[in-house]
Amino acid sequence: MGKVCWKKKSKFFDLEYWKYLHVRHVLDVMHIEKNVCDSIIGTLLEIPGKNKYGIAARLDLLNMGVKTDLQPEYGQRRTRLPPGPWNLSSAEKKAVCNSFYGMKVLKVYESAKRVCSERTRPEGCIAERYIAEEAVEFCTEHLSDVSTVGVPSSQKMGVSKPLSGCTVSLVDRDLLNQAHLYVLENTEEVLPYIEEHMIHIKTTYPKFRKRTKWLQDKHNSTFIQWLHFKVQSELNGEEHNGVSENLRWLAAGPSMAVPSYRSYLINGVKFNTKAQDDVRTVQNSGVYLLAHTMQVASAKDKNPIVSNMGFYGVIQEIWDLDYQKFRIPVLRLWARQIKN
Repeated sequence: MGKVCWKKKSKFFDLEYWKYLHVRHVLDVMHIEKNVCDSIIGTLLEIPGKNKYGIAARLDLLNMGVKTDLQPEYGQRRTRLPPGPWNLSSAEKKAVCNSFYGMKVLKVYESAKRVCSERTRPEGCIAERYIAEEAVEFCTEHLSDVSTVGVPSSQKMGVSKPLSGCTVSLVDRDLLNQAHLYVLENTEEVLPYIEEHMIHIKTTYPKFRKRTKWLQDKHNSTFIQWLHFKVQSELNGEEHNGVSENLRWLAAGPSMAVPSYRSYLINGVKFNTKAQDDVRTVQNSGVYLLAHTMQVASAKDKNPIVSNMGFYGVIQEIWDLDYQKFRIPVLRLWARQIKN
């Protein structure tokens, strides 16, 4: 037990003040290197905010009585700083920047060496290997129902389950219809019915067939009820074999009693409500959505533009909509449009 297991003495104990520190701080080598590099490069290239020989530094040197030839020269209109031995001309600054721009570090060569299989023609071989990797990556991302080989994936991918207790409550009918409509609009099996409903509206209201916003508002307010009766008529008729079990329960709508969770795992990604994040260190309540939606300048705008819009949202509630045979989690957000 008397054997000393620590044999190496830290080099920092050679510092005069180190032994007097009550809490010996940890020096971050990465940030020290960055700060030193910023100071040197900023001084050589005279970058504003990074130059360590500005007016304040030169006045300090003047107070110390050193390098008096570098003291500021005050004129009527501006203050001039005499050039020091480190100052570079414009051509020399461009040469320094070009040198850094064309510099290749060892890590770049190491990564390129791994994809080189033909040593006699390394450049062409590396280019072909990169093209092959990009082609394979493109296929894995854009081909559906394909299992990848050699591409690592998370074990939680595809897993959806609640991570906290729930609170069941009766929600407002309008809010529930908004959530239900969002589920329908993002279900591939419902897309043909959406197109059919839009044609039905244009046929029923021919005067409004060119008013895009009016058609969209009419669709949003009537599609849920229309789909319910449409699916019921197909089930009662000869086309009942074409209606799947999922579509049948989707058309019936979710239960009014909605479980609400503070934390939920959706497709392997953890989501928390804002209230849950307020008592946690790691934040998982912020989400971003790129939506293909309609942009309206005002209530009187008759020519809205349909395009992609980005929205940033903070999760307020996580609902688990109950469709009897299955459940679908949805996020209720406070959202704001992101401009530019």
